[in-house]
Amino acid sequence: MLHAVVFDIGGVLELTAPTGYRERWEKSLGLAPGELDHRMADVWRGGTLGTLTREQVHEAFVRELGMSRADVELFMADFWADYLGSPNTELIDYFRALRPRVRTGILSNSFVGAREKERERYGFEDMTDVLVYSHESGTAKADPAIYRLVCERLDVEPEHAVFVDDHERAVDGARAVGMTGVLFRDNAQVISELEALLAA
Repeated sequence: MLHAVVFDIGGVLELTAPTGYRERWEKSLGLAPGELDHRMADVWRGGTLGTLTREQVHEAFVRELGMSRADVELFMADFWADYLGSPNTELIDYFRALRPRVRTGILSNSFVGAREKERERYGFEDMTDVLVYSHESGTAKADPAIYRLVCERLDVEPEHAVFVDDHERAVDGARAVGMTGVLFRDNAQVISELEALLAA
């Protein structure tokens, strides 16, 4: 019997589509295609796991890419516009309405600053019982530890929780610790699968 439903954010509650900002910045900085992510891989990892502060992230762009402070501010504005996407309103409304039928959680591979940005844009904290960000927990999907953490905070055994994500690797990670996994393809499919699971 399921007692908790956990959703991913990006690609599920937020609809994200490529904006091309990395390619535009690579061209502006005279970098080869893919070079920005390659050179900043440690920064992306540090921001995702919370080992770097926002200021340290900004300093790294100045140091590693020779960007001015003004350019970093513009780059990060593009980064957050891409990251936050647009609301998947139908699924947000469905997720919000799941309480009090079950406990609800959100589990996200995030980036330092995401809580503040998503609080301002979406108010996720107000629609769920538990919100676990990778940059605050120091671990990310598909590490078993992060799934166990969200279940612990929800006060449920993994076997009594279902996790929804748009990446198969993340869903497989949830299944590996005993959670039921649902791979997001579209709203109707996810809602149908969840309702069948909750009725079982």
